[in-house]
Order: sequence, then structure tokens, then C-alpha cells
Amino acid sequence: MKPNPIVGQGTPLYQWQASSHMAQLAHISIEQLVPEGHRAVIIAPHPDDEVLGCGGLLQGLAMLGRPIQLISVTDGSASHPGSRRWPVERLSVVRPQESAQALHRLGLPLHSLKWLRAGFADSQVAAREEQLCTFIQRYLKPTDVVFTTWREDGHCDHEAVGRASAKATRAVGATLYELPVWTWHWATPEDRQVPWDRARKILLTPETVARKRHAIHAFASQLEGDPQIGLPPVLAPYVVERLLQPFEVVFV
Repeated sequence: MKPNPIVGQGTPLYQWQASSHMAQLAHISIEQLVPEGHRAVIIAPHPDDEVLGCGGLLQGLAMLGRPIQLISVTDGSASHPGSRRWPVERLSVVRPQESAQALHRLGLPLHSLKWLRAGFADSQVAAREEQLCTFIQRYLKPTDVVFTTWREDGHCDHEAVGRASAKATRAVGATLYELPVWTWHWATPEDRQVPWDRARKILLTPETVARKRHAIHAFASQLEGDPQIGLPPVLAPYVVERLLQPFEVVFV
């Protein structure tokens, strides 16, 4: 098993902001990514990854009136191991509720949003990757445009979901785009492990970023750790700021 790269405070935001390499990434529009007549399928390993990875994209899709299918692979209940404040039973209820609130804050029409909860065990997705692939494939159409976490993102669930989504997408003949989420933590702008040649930027307005920030703050459980057992928050302030740049990146 490879070592966990999600340790410490990660790459400082200023390194990303000062990078000429990042500044020169080619742009792509949401209309180009999801043309009229196509559906966007967002496959999130945990309730919050859809907002962290593509909260700006989701806002654009809603404004364009594109149909959206959201698949939450796990309920995110393993985010606070050993915590009495945030036990598994509480998190399994709270985290999907936080996701719904965050999507509401983004302006998504929850009444018409198709949302599947796949029910896979948090942090154990790799053990059932084939079943997940079969599950995803059941809900895909050839004209779908799928967005999910990058297969090398650094978190075991993100990577397993990326692999399963890629396999299911290939089998159906749909289009796949991958999203870096934890990559912003462990990578650097010149990191050769990252396929920057495949990276495209979706530019976000200040209003879109502000709305994404408001949505991220719906994830109260992830913004809180548990000081009683020395558990830091999953979404520490420096993590959140890295995810609120004036663009989002997709690997094409």
C-alpha cells in the first residue's frame, strides 16, 4: 500500500497563486464540457466532494438548465474515527443533510435534482470497486458527461471511485472528466505526477466563488474536529482556502 500523502498542512496557497504554470493552463467553458442535450453526472466519494471539487461547475450547470444526476458513493461516516462528538451513527445522518444544505446554497433546484446514495462503506470503497463499477454503469447513458475524483487524488476512496467511474464510463461510451480535490494539498504546481497536460481551467466569477464558500460552510461536521481526542478538522481553514481559487480544474 502506498503511503498516505494527505498529511500536515500541505502546499501553501501562495504557491498555487504565484505559479506561472497554473496561470497558463488552458480555459474551458461549462458549455463545452456539457453541451446542450447532455446530462452531467457527478460522482462524489463522500457527501461534500461534489461541492469541494466542482461547486462552481454545479452553479454553472444549474444556470444553463442542464440535467444533473448526483451519486454519493458513501455517507462519509468515517470522517471522525474514535469521536464521541461525531460518532458514525450521527455522521451517517448529518453528512447527507449537510450536502443537501450546501447544494441549496449553490442554487441547485433540489426538487428536480436526481440524487442517488449508493451506500458503500466510507474508507472501504476499494474493497468493492467492481460492485461500484456495476452500480454506476446501471445509471449511465452514452450521452452522459461524468465528473468524478481523479484516480490519483491521494485519498483511497477518491481513487477507487475514480477508477470505478472510468471503467463504467468506458463500458457505456459516456464522457469522463476527473477532478483534483486532495491533489491541491500534496502536489505542487510543477509536480510531474499530476497530468497538467490534461488540465483545463473553468473560470469562476467572484460571486460564484462566494457562493461556493457559503456552500462549504454548510459542512459543519467537516469544519469541526474533536479536540477531546486531538482530532483536527478535515476541512481546516487552509484546506478550504486552497479549494476556493477563482477557477476549478478538470482533467480531460
